[in-house]
Amino acid sequence: MRLQDQVAIVTGAGRNIGEDICKLFVQEGAKVAVVDLDPGRGKRVAGEINAAQPGKAISIVCDVSSAGSVEKMVQLVVKEFGGVDILVNNAAWTDHKTIFDITEEEWDRTMNVCLRSVWYCTRSAAQAMIDQKRRGKIINIASTSGHWGRKEATAYTTAKAGVLNLTRSMAVQLAPEGIRVNSISPNRIGSPVGQEAVPENRVVRNLAGRRGVPMDIAKVAVFLASDEADFIYAVDLPVDGGALAVRD
Repeated sequence: MRLQDQVAIVTGAGRNIGEDICKLFVQEGAKVAVVDLDPGRGKRVAGEINAAQPGKAISIVCDVSSAGSVEKMVQLVVKEFGGVDILVNNAAWTDHKTIFDITEEEWDRTMNVCLRSVWYCTRSAAQAMIDQKRRGKIINIASTSGHWGRKEATAYTTAKAGVLNLTRSMAVQLAPEGIRVNSISPNRIGSPVGQEAVPENRVVRNLAGRRGVPMDIAKVAVFLASDEADFIYAVDLPVDGGALAVRD
């Protein structure tokens, strides 16, 4: 097992990408903190994990856009599981507005959940790793939207572009502490942010010729969190079926 006896925190873990990352991490030997703002979603995922492997998951309600909430969440993980080895910053929110339509409140919410939360969660989890001298791994879920412009999104594309360079800065700052930081850029994986189902008309254009699924991202997250990726730092790995290559 590639993550044997590791402790992982996964944000936005009550559905979609976060859910599959949690479940695959446990299959690879880790214990996971299923972190979500929605208590029902988090409890469901943790419950399904513990039904198969008791004691492997805890559900924590956390507002990742609040520094205080994040700090309490990390402290609880350390108390329950003894420490932190892996952090996956997956929580997200999106807008579908132009620069003329988006409100300040929509801008702030999207930026806070997608970008500010990465700073808060990484700061708290990395400090816990440093305090216990653990060689940690941090994986930020970026997006192909951070690599290109979109006519129907403004704050989300900006936030995800920020995640890409925040990842590089964090990697530079945390490498001396033995902590590796990388990111993954999905493209239209699973259902859209804030929606339960995949729209039938959701079009993807890539080289794979199919829609991506959350497990596609989970498999790469396991790789980046494992010793197999021990020489990989500050990299963004597009897991997009080749979408970036065929962008018009």
